[in-house]
Amino acid sequence: MKEREKIVVTGLVMLMLLAWLGFPLHHAHRFAGSFWGGVFGIAGATLMLVPLAYLIVKRNKRLKQSVTKYVSLRTLLAWHIYAGVLGPILVIIHSGHKYESVVGIALTAMTLLVVVSGFVGRYLMSGFAKEIREKKTMLNELQTAYDEALLTTQSDPTAAKSLRPFSGFFSRLMAGFFLPEPSTEPSVARADSITLVRLAESIADVEYAIQTHEDFKAWFGKWLKFHIVISFVLYALMFVHVYYAVYFGLRWFE
Repeated sequence: MKEREKIVVTGLVMLMLLAWLGFPLHHAHRFAGSFWGGVFGIAGATLMLVPLAYLIVKRNKRLKQSVTKYVSLRTLLAWHIYAGVLGPILVIIHSGHKYESVVGIALTAMTLLVVVSGFVGRYLMSGFAKEIREKKTMLNELQTAYDEALLTTQSDPTAAKSLRPFSGFFSRLMAGFFLPEPSTEPSVARADSITLVRLAESIADVEYAIQTHEDFKAWFGKWLKFHIVISFVLYALMFVHVYYAVYFGLRWFE
């Protein structure tokens, strides 16, 4: 289900970016103020307001308890994602690909930035979290195998003796070149000193990978805050755009 969501959302983001390419190639100056232009604009703006529901519900404990009785956070997140991509596509169509309004240009640019930042943060962060879980499982397995190999090696004076020359930092780096290849027999392989060294190297590699992924996850946590901030900037620009569209487009009713 999640993989299908990722494919669909990726396709919609690509469609949005392709729609944006129409700016240098196509201009419909009157479309934004036409009937269908207005329909696309209102529908797009309404969809762009939907993601606010997830942000508000997720951060309000009392509201979260009330809403999740009827709608799960996962469902709200799905609405957040799909509406957050479909709305901008309709808004770009509404714009008619014209450059006349400074607010409109800023709104379009900020819309693209918000969608791309949300897409990157959503799927890269989940990817990092999955990688960390898998690496921690692998680390536990390696640690268990290392502990078993250590007990076996300690009970074998010959294997223990072969490890003593490699107790230093630089000598440990060279251990793999000097220690004999492990035996193919499972019962003997556990007692081979090279097995212990290679397990230690694997543990170090996995620990390094986990720390690297944790660092990236922390960085993308800041990226998520950036996404939320620019989202509110987007809403402010959208309010200004709608206000002036109503003021200059409907004042003839007076």
